[in-house]
Formats: sequence, C-alpha cells, structure tokens
Amino acid sequence: MSTKLILVRHGQSKFNLENRFTGWQDIDITPTGIKEAEAAGEQLKSEKINIIFTSKLIRAQHTVKIIQQIAGLENIVVIEDKALNERSYGLLEGLNKSDTAAKYGTEQVHIWRRSFDVPPPGGESLKDTYDRVLPYFEAHIKPELDKGLNVLIVAHGNSLRALIMFLERLSPAEMVEREIATGVPIIYNWPIKT
Repeated sequence: MSTKLILVRHGQSKFNLENRFTGWQDIDITPTGIKEAEAAGEQLKSEKINIIFTSKLIRAQHTVKIIQQIAGLENIVVIEDKALNERSYGLLEGLNKSDTAAKYGTEQVHIWRRSFDVPPPGGESLKDTYDRVLPYFEAHIKPELDKGLNVLIVAHGNSLRALIMFLERLSPAEMVEREIATGVPIIYNWPIKT
C-alpha cells in the first residue's frame, strides 16, 4: 500500500463568501464551509491518516476539527505552523475585490492576484509564499512521508498552490492559473512520479 499525501483547502470562509481579500485575517468558515469540511471528512473516512499539518488560521483549524470528527481522526496529532498560512495580501486584506479593482484598476488587481512575483502593497507575491511553504515542507512534512506515514495538510488556496507547483513541477504561469476548490481533497501517492 502506498504512502499518501492529502491536501485540503479549508471550507468557504466569510471573506470568500463576501469576495474579500482574506490573507492573514483570521476569519472563520461559513455554514457552507462547514458542509464542505464535513464532505471532505466523509471522503477521507476510508483513508488511513497518521499526521495532520495545518496553518495558524482559524478557518483551516476549524476545517481540520470537522474532518477529524467526521473521519474518526480525533486522536491524530495536528501540527500548526504559520509557514502554511495563506499568502499575505498586505494592505488589500479585508477589502472587497470588486471595490479594489474599481479603485486601482482591474489589470493592476489581476497582476497582484495572479502574477508570480509581484506582491500587493505590503503583502506577499506567490513566489514569496512558495519560498515560505517549501522549506517548511522539506524540513517537516517530507520526512514524515519518507517514513511511510500518510499526511493530511489542511491549508489555503495559495499555500497549497505553492506546494502543488513543487509537487507537480508546474511553471509559474501554470501555478497562477491552478484553481483549488474549498473542501475538496487532492490525493497524491508518495513518492510522486514525475
């Protein structure tokens, strides 16, 4: 039986629903997000998970707790680290995305959101997020996988996008176009064959 790495983006958050830049704002999940987390838990019932990693943000932690309850994983160790936090949107955090586009221009907001190495004001680019997530993965998560442990990571759209870029050997252009649905497990067999 192969070792598995399972990635789950947290359930829908209040700011996702309101079309706001969330970043490091500590916003919880909505009733829809709870249902998404429950569905992820149902899907993961048949998976043997040995260890769970998540961010320091409540929306990911709440999603983990629901998955644990539904999938019967309450006794599994959960390691929280800010290295898995969402990308920081700096001065844009909390702002409505449509209002921000009206203020700064649609093209500029698109560059901040979807370019690889251009950060929003006071925030992180996707490259910055990649440079934060990858060393943590290499130092703390990969060794668990290499020992044959099945790992669940519950994190965020951009921190997971950075990890997927590494795992699937995506180019920066491919990475920025990769969409990650809330509450839907992505399962890899480890080691990943490239």
